[in-house]
Amino acid sequence: MITGTTKIIAHLGFPTESFKSPMIYNPWFEAKGVDAIVAPFGISSEDYASLVRPLFKIANLLGALVTMPHKIATANLVDELSLRAKIAGSVNAIVRRADGSLLGDMFDGVGFVRGMERKGRTIAGARALIVGAGGVGSAIAASLAEAGVAALGLYDVAPAAVDALCSRLGAYYPELEVLKGSPDPSGYDIVVNATPLGMKPNDPPPIDASRIAPAAFVGEVVMTAQFTPLLRLAIANGCEVQVGTDMLYEMIPAYLEFFGFGASSPEELRNLSRVTLLV
Repeated sequence: MITGTTKIIAHLGFPTESFKSPMIYNPWFEAKGVDAIVAPFGISSEDYASLVRPLFKIANLLGALVTMPHKIATANLVDELSLRAKIAGSVNAIVRRADGSLLGDMFDGVGFVRGMERKGRTIAGARALIVGAGGVGSAIAASLAEAGVAALGLYDVAPAAVDALCSRLGAYYPELEVLKGSPDPSGYDIVVNATPLGMKPNDPPPIDASRIAPAAFVGEVVMTAQFTPLLRLAIANGCEVQVGTDMLYEMIPAYLEFFGFGASSPEELRNLSRVTLLV
C-alpha cells in the first residue's frame, strides 16, 4: 500500500525494462512492514545531469539506486563520495542526508567481499587478481583494498583503464602492492572475472583456469548464467567459487543499511524475491 507517508527510492537508469530491483526490495519492504518502495525512473543520458539534483527536491525521495548508463556520471553530481566510490570512479547509490546534501557510494565490491567473508574466506593479506578494470572491476578492487589484501593484480584489454585504476588506488592505499599487465592467475589466492566473458555459453574463459591454484577462490560477476565456463573449470580444478548472483544478493543488505532500513540477509532476500533465480 502506497500512502502519503511512503518513502521512495528511485532506481535511476535507462532503459528500465530489465530492472529487477522492485521485485527484490519491495517484497522485503512489504514483509517487514516498511513504508517504502523502490520505483524505476527511466532517464536518458542526455537528460540525466540536469535532472538528478532537482529530483532530490522531492520531499519523500529518500535516495536512489543508480545503474547503467549513469554510474560514472553520478560521481560528478553528488556533494560527497565515499572512499570506495572515489576509487571506483562511479556511484551506484545516493542518499540524501539530513542537511540535504547528497552522498554517493558504490556497493558492487561490497557485495563481492561480503560473499567471500560469508563463505569463510580470509581476505586480509591475500593476493588477488582482477581481470577487467571497468566499473565493476574497479569497485571490487576498491573493496578488496579496503578489506586488506596485500597485493592486487589488474588486467584489462584497455591498458588505460588499468592505469587510471592504479592511480586512484595509489592515492588512497600507497602501501598496497599493485601489479598490472598480466591475466596469469598463478600465485594468486583470489581470482575475479570482472569482464563480460561468460555471458554466452560459448564464450572463452577470460583466464587460463589450468593455472589457478586449487586452493584459490574464484569469483564471477556475470549473472546471465549461474556457473560460467570459468567457474565450471575452476570447480573441476578443486577451487571454491562465487557465482555472480551471490554478489548481487550480498550487496542488497548493504544498500538497505545505507538507506537506514536496518539489517537483512541474502537468504531472506532470496526467499522473498519475485525474481526467478538462475540455475
